[in-house]
Amino acid sequence: METGNKHTLGWVGTGRMGYAMAERLAQAGCNISVYNRTRSKAEPLGAAGAKIVNSPAELVQCDVVFSMLATSEDLKQVIIGPGGMIAKAGKVPKVLVDCSSISIEASAEVRQKLTETGGKFLAAPVSGSPKVVKAGKLSVVVSGPKDAFDEAMPYINIFAPAGVSYVGEGELARIAKICHNVMLGVVAQNLAEITVLAEKAGLPRAAFLAFMNSSVMGSVFTRYKSPALVNLDWTPTFTANLLRKDLDLGLALAKKLDVPMPVATIARDILQSHIGHGALTGAGYLEKDFAALLEYQAHCSGIQLKPENVDVWDGLSPKK
Repeated sequence: METGNKHTLGWVGTGRMGYAMAERLAQAGCNISVYNRTRSKAEPLGAAGAKIVNSPAELVQCDVVFSMLATSEDLKQVIIGPGGMIAKAGKVPKVLVDCSSISIEASAEVRQKLTETGGKFLAAPVSGSPKVVKAGKLSVVVSGPKDAFDEAMPYINIFAPAGVSYVGEGELARIAKICHNVMLGVVAQNLAEITVLAEKAGLPRAAFLAFMNSSVMGSVFTRYKSPALVNLDWTPTFTANLLRKDLDLGLALAKKLDVPMPVATIARDILQSHIGHGALTGAGYLEKDFAALLEYQAHCSGIQLKPENVDVWDGLSPKK
């Protein structure tokens, strides 16, 4: 299990983000075993040195197990559900590090089950996209037992060298990520609005976003989304449905704590309208990246967008 500073690692979930993160661990030479419900999605990691397993229970003997799943129910099913990782009494990984964006309640439930079985749980949601992972600019916020964090930190740092923030015990990292993604929803909607406003006034999207990205208002997010906004490339990194889930988590927390969030509420309602429009549009529209909000904003503004076919710097790759 552990030889000197070496640990056996497990990984659960190889969707778009999970695959990119697990790949960095495998490429770094870590002893890592990977499980995904659709095995074929994990199998290419074998070329990087990962071992592909057939059930989450096969990871229970690992020292540190990471998970990256889409929803709260997915995590509960794979970790504590029937046939899940800790279904067999007395067997539990030393540390489970969950990088998913899930509810505080689901996180606390999994934490309690692991603690009762003798394991330790770290909530470690991330900020970024697969492209951000590959560029080495992913960031992570972590909460849970400090000794477990210290043990897992060298491996977290492999897939998140840009920054790892430890914020304390319990579910504090979940709160940080929920607040983060509420801001993501608000900023994404506002960026769509001002970009369409500039275009309808006659300003090309590439020119406007180049100015924005070089100004004090530019950010990692506005830069790496600019190529998509300019060229209408909606290759999915994060869908509108997933963004709606996170806005709902934030608004539920705000309701519980009596914090008014009028801007976030409006952004959520507009996102819902975008999702409804997408459902009527069909042709896999809702599988597009959430940045396709730009098209819905243009639709509401009475203009038709066309790709500008401009090579736009994303802020992640070396500047040409």
